[in-house]
Amino acid sequence: MNLEPEIFSIISNGGDARAIAYEALQLAYEKKFDLSKKKMCEAHNILNKAHNTQTKLIQAELNNEQIDMSLLLVHAQDHLMTAISEMSLIEQIIKILERINDLEQRINLEGR
Repeated sequence: MNLEPEIFSIISNGGDARAIAYEALQLAYEKKFDLSKKKMCEAHNILNKAHNTQTKLIQAELNNEQIDMSLLLVHAQDHLMTAISEMSLIEQIIKILERINDLEQRINLEGR
């Protein structure tokens, strides 16, 4: 089984999802929370493509297809797991930024 297309798909989609999640974080810092949420949805859709490719490889191995372990495959797995972890953290940071924004608005309203 030629794994290179699948491996590069995981790397590419994982990297794209991670980059878009950081765009979402930047939008949240700019208090553009609606746009930030849309970007995170986009990031998750792309991440799902990488995850589906990973699942395809796992299923192939479970069906006794020969999956040769390579440094490139390990790199793809690392890329995917890093994207998943960072996206989870970014989602939490965005929630914190929304909370800070809400509190700032309350303080400003009370101070008037």
